[in-house]
Amino acid sequence: MKRLSLITAIYFILALPVVLNAQNGSKNFTLDDLLKSRIFRSQGINEIRSMNDGMHYTVLSDDYTYIERFTYKTGKTDAVVFDIKDFGNDDIKMILDYEFSDDEAKLLIQTSYEPIYRRSFKADYYVYNIKDKSFKPLSVNGKQQLATFSPDGQKVAFVRDNNLFIVNLEKGEEIQITKDGKFNEIINGAPDWVYEEEFEYNKAFSWSPDSRRLAYVKFDERGVKMFNMTMFQGAKPSIDENALYPSNSQFKYPKAGEDNSIVTAHIYDMVSGNTLRVNTGVEKDIYLPRIMFTNDPELLAVLRLNRLQNLLEILGVNVKTGASRIIYSESNDRYIDEGNFDNIKFLPEGEAFVITSEKNGWTHLYKCNYITGQTTPITSGEFDVTAYYGYDPVDKVHYYQAAVFNPMQREIYSIKANGSEARLITETQGTNNAQFSKSFRYFIHTYTSVKTPPIYTLRESNGKMIRILEDNQELADKLKEYKFNHKEFFKFSTSEDVELNAYVIYPPDFSKDKKYPVIIDQYSGPNSQTVLDSWGFDLDDVMAQQGYIIVSIDPRGTGARGEAFRKVTYLQLGKYETIDQIEGAKYLATMPWVDANRIGIWGWSYGGFISSSCLLKGDGVFKTAIAVAPVTNWRYYDNIYTERFMRTPKENPDGYDQNSPLFFADKLKGNLLLVHGTADDNVHVQNTLELSERLVQANKKFDMMLYTNRNHSIYGGNTRLHLFTKLEDYFKTNL
Repeated sequence: MKRLSLITAIYFILALPVVLNAQNGSKNFTLDDLLKSRIFRSQGINEIRSMNDGMHYTVLSDDYTYIERFTYKTGKTDAVVFDIKDFGNDDIKMILDYEFSDDEAKLLIQTSYEPIYRRSFKADYYVYNIKDKSFKPLSVNGKQQLATFSPDGQKVAFVRDNNLFIVNLEKGEEIQITKDGKFNEIINGAPDWVYEEEFEYNKAFSWSPDSRRLAYVKFDERGVKMFNMTMFQGAKPSIDENALYPSNSQFKYPKAGEDNSIVTAHIYDMVSGNTLRVNTGVEKDIYLPRIMFTNDPELLAVLRLNRLQNLLEILGVNVKTGASRIIYSESNDRYIDEGNFDNIKFLPEGEAFVITSEKNGWTHLYKCNYITGQTTPITSGEFDVTAYYGYDPVDKVHYYQAAVFNPMQREIYSIKANGSEARLITETQGTNNAQFSKSFRYFIHTYTSVKTPPIYTLRESNGKMIRILEDNQELADKLKEYKFNHKEFFKFSTSEDVELNAYVIYPPDFSKDKKYPVIIDQYSGPNSQTVLDSWGFDLDDVMAQQGYIIVSIDPRGTGARGEAFRKVTYLQLGKYETIDQIEGAKYLATMPWVDANRIGIWGWSYGGFISSSCLLKGDGVFKTAIAVAPVTNWRYYDNIYTERFMRTPKENPDGYDQNSPLFFADKLKGNLLLVHGTADDNVHVQNTLELSERLVQANKKFDMMLYTNRNHSIYGGNTRLHLFTKLEDYFKTNL
């Protein structure tokens, strides 16, 4: 009876937007407008970097040639900190990034960029001394990675050719502190491919607060199996003789159940020149996903995670001996969320740090004393903390983001150090985010909703607005000229009485007396969300304009609804997500304005895994599916991500295979388009090719599109427009 009442209510919600969300103007728009002309692109603001006094900030100019200082209160510039033109160096065209030393006496300027993987890159760095106006290259011996000032500003550490170096700026000396680095064998101070991708871990070294020591992680990846990708000449205008035979790109990629890098932690002492090894335990098959100094220069913190990723320990390391003890430990019946690692902040007062944990079933902030071992909650309640901004030691207040009222929205809060007086400091309903000044006196507030392009304002820490930085009013006015409808939210209950969140976009000329095809656009991955009250204008809006109803559903396993909802997919990725998307399609088919014979689904990456699963397991519920860069069996994906949710194939073979599209190829009913980039180093094209072969052997008709030398994002040149045109045409032809 309860479910019947809910469906009746949802029927009303689905119908209501026809009145409330009538089309804006009369113009149509195309993919060219969206991707080529980019007339619907929202404006942002250049990155603001707070200075130490908390009263000023710096901004890189629009042409990337100079850095200006502004005051928070007035928003007016009062100084040019650095300008390329002052140095007349024709080799330096632009500033790509910059970093102040802790005392703000020097700048580290990045002037070039050579990508390695998703987050890693090589660059040329220069050091600018603000006092004497000197401007010198950090090193003349080749590009560098991860260049970082020491806290005293007298030294810079960096990685080159898998080795760690330190430049003494006062003496002009470059010291090589490791010598065993070698491509595809040993990496010092930087993570291997899988750490970088799955732990979002870029820099694997840390300076001590007194600048005397440099701690780092060494990755021995000699036992990791090699992955090979064939690279072709691509779109070069003429045939290069050297490209008659395609090249082979090789890198270490540990798939599910396979060997990882052996990781060890080390501490280099600038005074003695000696390096000691940290005692991280006898077990070698572990992860060290973060390394960081505490506020005590003689105490290093090393995160140790077991292979199953359900036991996290923080080791306190004596930097003089390398001896360690456990200062924090947390276990979980399923897994520890890797998103907690970046929320570890050592407090400036006392012997404590802040960490996020799901130990009570929801993600919350905790204060941990690393001497006594006492852990006390800072936040509590049946909601998830979704970001931690930091701690103001003057007012003794923590700042954080949470989804308190609605999992589809985000608010910003402050709370006292003792966990009392939680205070909402943003009142706009939608998605709110913050970037605080170093003094926590000000923050840049970013607000967006399904009906509001991003609005950037400067606010005091209590939420009071000082001024608008960018309101995207020009975009809002432009949109009034075009035919489209905004997203509207709804809920429905499955046959298992699970309530799911979803949104719908109706065609501009929607009539409840007509029947429309439906396209479900989803991602569905663990702790993800597509059903969010935030701005977006993309392929969905193009397809809705052309007469399709667009729906997105967040199935079980997605975020901001507590640990039980998020981790129900443990050991069986794809099972419940597929069931929930199929049930969503069946529910939509009951709506009088939905053509039940014309329901399609698509997704990218994890979303491609689910869209292909839905077509193969949906028994005709879906007429058409598109899977872009899909995982088709988790045995083919990397071990950190996969084993976190599935354990190893040896431990959980049925979980892998019973939810794999490969083993259901003979069940295909409907139209399937597989899309993949041939140089996808993340989800390998192997996934698509193996599924295509299974379909061929099952004598099933399907379509496939490969993009030469394109990675997981499938972009570059005309590629993204070609891809989205392909998706658009496929739905128009087959749905």
